[in-house]
Amino acid sequence: MTIYQFLLLFLLWVCLPHFCSPEIMFRRTPVPQQRILGSRLSRSDGKILHRQKRGWMWNQFFLLEEYTGSDYQYVGKLHSDQDKGDGSLKYILSGDGAGTLFIIDEKTGDIHATRRIDREEKAFYTLRAQAINRRTLRPVEPESEFVIKIHDINDNEPTFPEETYTASVPEMSVVGTSVVQVTATDADDPSYGNSARVIYSILQGQPYFSVEPETGIIRTALQNMNRENREQYQVVIQAKDMGGQMGGLSGTTTVNITLTDVNDNPPRFPQSTIHLRVLESSPVGTAVGSVKATDADTGKNAEVEYRIIDGDGTDMFDIVTEKDTQEGIITVKKPLDYESRRLYTLKVEAENTHVDPRFYYLGPFKDTTIVKISIEDVDEPPVFSRSSYLFEVHEDIEVGTIIGTVMARDPDSTSSPVRFSLDRHTDLDRIFNIHSGNGSLYISKPLDRELSQWHNLTIIAAEINNPKEMTRVAVFVRILDVNDNAPQFAVFYDTFVCENARPGQLIQTISAVDKDDPLGGQKFFFSLAAVNPNFTVQDNEDNTARILTRKNGFNRHEISTYLLPVVISDNDYPIQSSTGTLTIRVCTCDGRGNMQSCSAEALLLPAGLSTGALVAILLCIIILLVIVVLFAALKRQRKKEPLILSKEDIRDNIVSYNDEGGGEEDTQAFDIGTLRNPEAIEEKKLRRDIIPETLFIPRRTPTAPDNTDVRDFINERLKEHDLDPSAPPYDSLATYAYEGNDSVAESLSSLESGTTDGDQNYDFLREWGPRFNKLAEMYGGGDSDKDS
Repeated sequence: MTIYQFLLLFLLWVCLPHFCSPEIMFRRTPVPQQRILGSRLSRSDGKILHRQKRGWMWNQFFLLEEYTGSDYQYVGKLHSDQDKGDGSLKYILSGDGAGTLFIIDEKTGDIHATRRIDREEKAFYTLRAQAINRRTLRPVEPESEFVIKIHDINDNEPTFPEETYTASVPEMSVVGTSVVQVTATDADDPSYGNSARVIYSILQGQPYFSVEPETGIIRTALQNMNRENREQYQVVIQAKDMGGQMGGLSGTTTVNITLTDVNDNPPRFPQSTIHLRVLESSPVGTAVGSVKATDADTGKNAEVEYRIIDGDGTDMFDIVTEKDTQEGIITVKKPLDYESRRLYTLKVEAENTHVDPRFYYLGPFKDTTIVKISIEDVDEPPVFSRSSYLFEVHEDIEVGTIIGTVMARDPDSTSSPVRFSLDRHTDLDRIFNIHSGNGSLYISKPLDRELSQWHNLTIIAAEINNPKEMTRVAVFVRILDVNDNAPQFAVFYDTFVCENARPGQLIQTISAVDKDDPLGGQKFFFSLAAVNPNFTVQDNEDNTARILTRKNGFNRHEISTYLLPVVISDNDYPIQSSTGTLTIRVCTCDGRGNMQSCSAEALLLPAGLSTGALVAILLCIIILLVIVVLFAALKRQRKKEPLILSKEDIRDNIVSYNDEGGGEEDTQAFDIGTLRNPEAIEEKKLRRDIIPETLFIPRRTPTAPDNTDVRDFINERLKEHDLDPSAPPYDSLATYAYEGNDSVAESLSSLESGTTDGDQNYDFLREWGPRFNKLAEMYGGGDSDKDS
């Protein structure tokens, strides 16, 4: 029997006529006489009101929800004992849903529901009923309140808040471990029957999971579920009302369960032996290769730490763990040498860093592998016997002396010869040199410790067969001191002595310096070169000395300056000494010994003009004189330069003198007679384009004979210039303006045309325009003039 058939039978049974006629009876109770409510007249109508005992007998109405009939659903009947059945009474209904949801027959008092009612929307309705006289509209019974209660039926299935749940549980969990709890709700009335009683069951997900029927808690149901075998599970849970009985409504939800990882798998190397190769020239820190152990776990449960636990290469190699890739990177720990050893063996261990004590029985959580590293040969550069060299040499060593030897060899099995050289960038002064064959370093120039105490050199060793393979080494040369410098005054001393000085008076304290640096420190001795009657020196034995006077009183007018030679010597071997001369001026002092003036010449000098100022003035005068001489020399040199200054300019040049002259009549500016007579050339005529350095007498060239042709004249002048050693090295134009002898055609001038026999017609000049009118008149009027 389906649930719908069950509901249909239930409704038919409920709606039988003897059960479906609930009625409110207004039954009169026997009262001997009516009780008067009050004797006062009502102000409204003047009638006396009597209190009448209520004749209601009250019962609740019950109505089933979700009525599916076509007619209105019958609820119940209201009836008053004063209803005689003659239609004189009228029943009125008010309250929740009155007139809309619930209606009443005014004559019979039958109450009907106009539409289907859902209890889940409203569980009960409160209404008020009253019977009134139809004609007078006065109540015959007092208004009374009653309740229509909606009886629940199982019309709502259980529902889950979520259609899909997500949950997780650690793998390898024990049976019965709680995963998640799901809860379904039923909108039916939990207080009426089993409509809202929900029972949970599992439809999908067995045998891995189970659910508690009453609580909906999902638990693991299978032992040792392994995430590495299966990680995701989908479980379908059903919630059914009516206590899970037949005919109950149900709802389902899906729970996606993920097995989370635990560290239940140890790391494992895929190979028991791993082979790697590395060049012997690889520097320290170079990565040789990597090893990796696989772990079926994930996250921190798969983290592995690598270490080298054994082998003959523990000192030569190291291993570090790369966290991102979980690999062990093997690196070079010390320099490798193919010629010394060609194969190393390492035992590498990989171990989990996070071990779960619950799974110790699955251990150990580590694994080992053998790593064999082969060293490959390369052509290595020479190797020096030391990483650096230090040589010490005295500064007085002779040139050519060997100060030390560097040694280098080719580490390869071929053992190629090595050539040594000195990096000249580290020895710019070329003080040192090296033998290319044996590496002996020697001196090529004298040394001086006072100029440079240390020399930092770089020696290069290269293979002869392969010069590209080279190695550099630092060589430090320390120059040891030799006592080759004499001590000198520390500063220049400006010493004076007062005229009123007394014997034994201190006038100066002196000290000395020495460029040498003896091991025992500096020690100086001071003395006078000869006995001096005026001054003496007293050694303080602390590298200083005092200059004292020996006599009473000095006179600057007699002697204004004293020279005192002081001998300064050191105590090193060989002893070096020097003589320094102190210049002591005699000055006038006040009573406190303060200097006022020195020397008699100072009184004659103008105030404020010292010797240094005079020297400066003299130097300025000399500089000015030198500038004037240089300026004059440059100006003279500039005059000697040719008019064409560029030495590279060999083009033809025309020298323009801008001398127009006054024509033939100007006999003062230019002697034209020379052009007409070449024999009248000046004997001392000089070139005009340059300034002659020396005066020379031009060569006399044979003049052309009388009536010579112009061509012959020009050729003669050309030869003269070609043979002239003072001619400039470029072409020049010489203008002679030589007319030559009379031509055969005689004069071509038009001035004499009037004397010719033939007459000419110049009338055409008038046709040329007004500009030629004057010329036409001159030539056109010739005939009249001639005739006159």
